[in-house]
Formats: sequence, structure tokens, C-alpha cells
Amino acid sequence: MKDQRYSRHYSLKDFGEAGQLKLQQASVLVIGAGGLGCPALQYLVAAGIGTIGIVDDDVVSLSNLQRQVLYTVADIDLHKATCAAAMLRKLNPEINIHTYITRVTTDNALTLLSDYDLILDGTDNFASRYLINDACVILGKPLVFAAVYQYEGQVAIFNVEDHEGIKTNYRDLFETPPSAADAPDCNVAGVLGVLPGIIGSMQAAEVIKLIAGIGKPLINKLMVFNLLSAESFTVKLTKAIEVSELAPKTAEEFLATDYEWFCGTSLSDVEIIDESRFYELEADEGVAIIDVREFGEYPTPEFEYEQLPLSSLAENLSSIDKDTIVVFCQSGKRSLQAATIIKEKFGTSKTIYSLEGGILNLY
Repeated sequence: MKDQRYSRHYSLKDFGEAGQLKLQQASVLVIGAGGLGCPALQYLVAAGIGTIGIVDDDVVSLSNLQRQVLYTVADIDLHKATCAAAMLRKLNPEINIHTYITRVTTDNALTLLSDYDLILDGTDNFASRYLINDACVILGKPLVFAAVYQYEGQVAIFNVEDHEGIKTNYRDLFETPPSAADAPDCNVAGVLGVLPGIIGSMQAAEVIKLIAGIGKPLINKLMVFNLLSAESFTVKLTKAIEVSELAPKTAEEFLATDYEWFCGTSLSDVEIIDESRFYELEADEGVAIIDVREFGEYPTPEFEYEQLPLSSLAENLSSIDKDTIVVFCQSGKRSLQAATIIKEKFGTSKTIYSLEGGILNLY
């Protein structure tokens, strides 16, 4: 059966049975089972990667189905990692699949990543990208990175030496993260559903090239693809020596790094509150409850609130006339960005809270 399953690989020049054996002996950790992770997982499992790890703590929502094609409406509110693993085992039961229903943090990253040969980053926020990158550098793990934004995608390979002995990482591409206002995620900016499919498939291709030792992987290169024009270009990355001062160099320094603070998504004076505290504040008429999701997102709150979408929040801050503010979004990510923007405007004159886990935590 294996010969039949991988027969098209066996026929390939410079790949053959030797290349397939390398795939079967390899292990890949896919962090994020969303828009990028779904296609990458499907093709890696179909290709015969021996061991796959899936890290994701999120659940499937209706808005995911436009691009995360591993899932169906029957999976809504179920954990993505669990649903993905079930579908992938049907595709190829010969593969070892491990699921980790958790978010990658400084506390668990070094342990999670250490068990795998190669890491694929399918996350959608800067804090996770910097964290994963730094963990890969400390552990010496190859990292296949990708990102999508509206109609454009990027793919790169980090932490692998090229023929000149140069090894770049994510910090050589982006020394410091952009501000929360300058870096809206796909929930705010939108993304055409097929784009993550294309870019995630490219990630899988780069993983396979690296493992099998074929072609010219995007080592120390950033490939940019524009969906609207069907054009792409590749930029050669160089080592930014001065960046080394910003990055943790040891496991101890890594554990002590606050990536949420570094990326501006967490503020020491913005308190993250749970469900019970939220309802206490919601009952207070002196508190402004603000939904920073885009218009038309579900579920619709059953309490009184004001909607100021994150995409236009900066232009509408003057409408906030109360001194205590609670912001919420779908899952808790955008509300931290919103809190940052509000704090930059009002400083310490207002008390700002962010709802942990977003509105999905209330239903």
C-alpha cells in the first residue's frame, strides 16, 4: 500500500524512494491550525511526513470556514487541533499525529519544539512569531515562516545555514514589531480565502524540499506573492548583527522575555478580566463597554455596548466619554490591540480592561 500511495514520489527524478524515506523519518511541528496550518497539514500528511505535531488552543468558528478547509459546520465550537487530527488520520492513517491544545508560551515552547526536527509557523500575531523564532534559534531548529494579509502572502526559511554559512532569523527581517494600530490581523483587514491555501501549500513545499534535500529552498530569502496580479518576487535576507542585542540568547533569558509586552499587545496598566468581573463592570452605568469587532460578526451580545471596530477605532476615540472602559472582541486578541490604542490616546486618565477570551468566553 505504501508503494502505491507514494508512487508519484518514487517516479520523481532526484527524489524517489530515498526522498520518501527521509519524509517518513522526519517530524514536523505545525504551530497554528488555521488558514496557513490547514493546507500545510493536509499536504505534509499526504506527502508522508512520519510524525506531525499540531499546536492550537482555538476552537472552530463559522468565520473560519471561508479559508480553513479542514473543518465543517459540524466542527464549530470544537478544538481545531482535535478536528484537524481526526480528518488527517482519515487522509493518511500511517502518520503519527500528536495534538497539543495549548498556546505556545515561554513556559512550554522549548519543550514542545525540542521533540521535532522542523517547525512550521502558521500563527497570525507578532508575539507568537517572535517567541517561536527565538525558541528555534536557541534550540537550533529550522523554521518555515509564512504570513498573509488581504491579497498578499510571504514565505521564508529561517535558522538554516546557506552555502556561505549565513543563518538569518525573523529578527533579521523585522528587528522590532509594528505598533498595534499599524498591524491589524485578518479579522480586521480581511483576507481572500484562497490566499492562505496558496501560501500554506508553499510552506509545505519548503518543508518537503528541506527534508528531502531537493531544489533551492527559501533559505535566507523572503518570497512575496501578490494574488491580484499573480506576481511574486524574492528578496535575499542579510544578517543584522545589531539585532542580536534585542533577542534572548539563552533558555533563561527566553523564559524571562515578555513577548506580549515586546509586541505591544499587553500593558501593565491594562487589566485582563474574566467573565465574572466583566459582568460586574457591565452592570455599572459608569462603564463603557466597547465591541471592537467589525460590523456583522457573531455572536451578537445580549448586553448594552458600543461598537467601535478596531479598523477605525483611532479615528473615533473622541466618542468615548467615560473614564472606565471595557473592550472585547471575538477571542481576546483584538481587544488588547484596542486597549493599546486607547491607552496611547488617553494615558492614565482612563482605566481600561480587556475581556479574556473575548465574547466567545461568554457563550
